[in-house]
Amino acid sequence: MNAQVRKPTTRVCEECERAERWDEDLGAWQLVLEDGDKQVGNPHCIHEWDITGTFNPISGHGEDA
Repeated sequence: MNAQVRKPTTRVCEECERAERWDEDLGAWQLVLEDGDKQVGNPHCIHEWDITGTFNPISGHGEDA
């Protein structure tokens, strides 16, 4: 099986908890709605996305996708 490179589909700011999901149709990040509320976080935050966290961009080497 060949390795595949995956893109993240969700992200959450470590500082203000802003949550976004990737919208394939728009080709852009969109705010997550939770119980009808947009998860905007702090509008003055620079947003620290968890880029070194548990997301593994490589799949297909005997791991579940």
